[in-house]
Amino acid sequence: MTPKPAALALVHFPVLDRRGEIVATALTNLDLHDLARTAMTYGLQKLYVVTPVVEQQRLAEKICEHWCRGYGATYNPLRKEALSLIEVTNSLDSAIERWEEFAGETVLPVLTGASACNGISYPRCRQHSTEHSLLLIFGTGWGLAPGLFQNGWQVLEPVRGANDYNHLPVRSAAAIIMDRLFGSETAGPGEP
Repeated sequence: MTPKPAALALVHFPVLDRRGEIVATALTNLDLHDLARTAMTYGLQKLYVVTPVVEQQRLAEKICEHWCRGYGATYNPLRKEALSLIEVTNSLDSAIERWEEFAGETVLPVLTGASACNGISYPRCRQHSTEHSLLLIFGTGWGLAPGLFQNGWQVLEPVRGANDYNHLPVRSAAAIIMDRLFGSETAGPGEP
């Protein structure tokens, strides 16, 4: 079955710092570029950058302006196409509202995190993607604030590697998750 439209939200507040305190993190140019390019590759329609910090919103807008309407748009049209997915918003509630307007239906928020337990499996979430427009929610810093996990939203099982170490960069975790949910299930060239 074909997935319904899907989007990402990259949350900079409310997230945790290394001491477990709720903070607003600074956005990074690399996150915006890499997440937008990955989202475009896997057919997602939006990337919401969530920060209440006005200076950070301006920075995100300036980056998008350069690559979507400035010199960068002619220099690298593929980057323009990917970064055109980005919308900056001041809260996760606003991102959900905007995504619902875009998708034309109530969406299914899906939280992600390295320490999430009792989460839904990737196959189950993949099935949800054929029934609902998903909003995959990723946290920066040391992950999403615990209060977000009390909203009754779906929580995706964490990405697990070969050992107990589990502190992937958000760009890597998002790429793995998008591949598991929206990637081709067929073998590539030369594979059985």
